[in-house]
Amino acid sequence: MLDMMPDIQAIAAQLPKGKLPPVETWQPDFSGALDMRIDRDGTWHYQGSPIKRPAMVKLFASILRRDADQTYYLVTPVEKFSITVDDAPFQAVAMTVHGSGREQVLTFRSNVDDEVMAGPEHAIRMEIDPETEEPSPYVHIRGRLEALISRAIFYDLVDLAVEETVDGGSQLGVWSAGVFFPFASPDGASGVIS
Repeated sequence: MLDMMPDIQAIAAQLPKGKLPPVETWQPDFSGALDMRIDRDGTWHYQGSPIKRPAMVKLFASILRRDADQTYYLVTPVEKFSITVDDAPFQAVAMTVHGSGREQVLTFRSNVDDEVMAGPEHAIRMEIDPETEEPSPYVHIRGRLEALISRAIFYDLVDLAVEETVDGGSQLGVWSAGVFFPFASPDGASGVIS
């Protein structure tokens, strides 16, 4: 069977181009903290109760940003409220694989229906808990926002893993859109090689 290299531009063109508000350009004064929390599995809570309406969660997600101070905010042109995020604000719940090997392209869909193609603009990174050695994989979504890759998808990534030479040592990771994403650098920290 002939392995054809996927057309990265064609894959990117298929991803939805929903218009998000320009939250990065809005600079309102800080308005206070909301009793809103996003837990590790991507569930949004308001005053201790889960928000059950997906449309409401998507609306809040569209005005979410993380500033340089590492705080998450819901932002409008006139208001800016801090919220609590336990880990990452989103969860990657689906992955599509196009091609294989170095020509492979991976696309991810988040729990709020953001879709991204892993590559130079949307890195995959891995954090390893120093105490438990448990891996936590992430994919960049937009701005300073990431999605925690769900456990099931992480297992799929492990199945796609190949061994590459990184900094003189052998490292497991995955390729997407011409970038190798190691599961961890030889010293145990996360990293990206292009």
